[in-house]
Amino acid sequence: MSDELNPAVTDEATEAEEPIKQRKNGLYPGVSDELAENMRSGWADTELRDLEPVPQAAETARRRAALSARFPGERLVIPAGNLKTRSNDTEYAFRASTEYAYLTGNQSEDGVLVLEPAAGGHRATIYLLPRSDRENGEFWLSGQGELWVGRRHSLTESEALYGIPAADVRELAAELREATGPVRVVRGHDAGIEAALTDKVTAERDEELRVFLSEARLVKDDFEIGELQKAVDSTVRGFEDVVKVLDKAEATSERYIEGTFFLRARVEGNDIGYGSICASGAHACTLHWVRNDGPVRSGDLLLLDAGVETHTLYTADVTRTLPVDGTYTDLQRKIYDAVYEAQEAGIAAVKPGAKFRDFHDASQRVLAEKLVEWGLVEGPVERVLELGLQRRWTLHGTGHMLGMDVHDCAVARTETYVDGTLEPGMVLTVEPGLYFQADDLTVPEEYRGIGVRIEDDILVTTDGNRNLSAGLPRRSDEVEAWMASLKG
Repeated sequence: MSDELNPAVTDEATEAEEPIKQRKNGLYPGVSDELAENMRSGWADTELRDLEPVPQAAETARRRAALSARFPGERLVIPAGNLKTRSNDTEYAFRASTEYAYLTGNQSEDGVLVLEPAAGGHRATIYLLPRSDRENGEFWLSGQGELWVGRRHSLTESEALYGIPAADVRELAAELREATGPVRVVRGHDAGIEAALTDKVTAERDEELRVFLSEARLVKDDFEIGELQKAVDSTVRGFEDVVKVLDKAEATSERYIEGTFFLRARVEGNDIGYGSICASGAHACTLHWVRNDGPVRSGDLLLLDAGVETHTLYTADVTRTLPVDGTYTDLQRKIYDAVYEAQEAGIAAVKPGAKFRDFHDASQRVLAEKLVEWGLVEGPVERVLELGLQRRWTLHGTGHMLGMDVHDCAVARTETYVDGTLEPGMVLTVEPGLYFQADDLTVPEEYRGIGVRIEDDILVTTDGNRNLSAGLPRRSDEVEAWMASLKG
């Protein structure tokens, strides 16, 4: 990685006047007037013309209209967020805030959507960094300049792509400091924008904006459902990739599985939607095992919980628990089949008009019945469920909403989410599991270190549900046949 030049000017408001700061230990002490003049000229016109709007432009316009109707007469500020330092002068890969991407379709760092009250609703403006400046040398001297990190869209190009008037974001903080009237901002993404509004907003009012945008995503439109299906389809291929290289994972570690799935995510999508859980053996009993540094052994189970995130930031969330050598042992099969039966009961409970909790309750009942049947907990089942005794081995809820976040709509009101009613267009996971910790002395020794979870992404339809991830086998015998066909 080349290391000559320094990141951009610290005070963007005076960027045009101040020289670009040099890296402290850069090999070039400065820029001669002759070089600076040479770099200003001789460049072709690269403006992109006749651009088509992004595919979701019509949907984002409808979403902004709904937001406008909910908060009449108020200025609404939704930032994308800023680059975050990983170490010294390197940054993490940028991922725009869900609220911003949902309302604009844009994913640029430092972007801000502002809805300003106007006659009949709001006037939307998307504030972005324009193309890096050739006059002051930013395009080649700044660490975020075009020759270092790539070309940004011009403001004119952005207007064509997103269907929103665009303006220079470097002027926005000053404008917001002078703003009058009620203002709300989505917090937690852009400290500079929040500082400009510090005397104009309240935490309570801002939270109402965030909650509204979370609840707006509970029911997906056709575009979103299509993107989620794309995410799932790529994820299915990623699971197939993993099965084909399990021998290489045995020779190395869980990291080989992680890297294999990541390759699929980056080739077909934007990224993984969350840290892949590649848990072999007893690691499967750690719900969010993302270290992925353990051994992969024949005879053990592999719990793979992973999802591809599309270029539009919709993620799948799928789990399969696979026998590393392709065949479940009798005990592994017994536990796996119990979880499968619980998942079947949960999926059957997903339908319009049902309570969100119904699928969880249906799955938990089956798991409690199995635990009583196996003599691991004293019945009756009703007592087990009332006291939550099954949770020692089931631990987590049976599912969650899915969308642009793997745990989508997370700040929605409880009465509209967990205590709410399912509607067509909602997408949720159904993911029961049983986990027998390696040090759990309350279960027979042969159970210890076995963890099983099966997870699918379920769309609520007008007459029931559709399993978006049905392309991956679930029944134990079908899993074995599928693995054999891929390895063969």
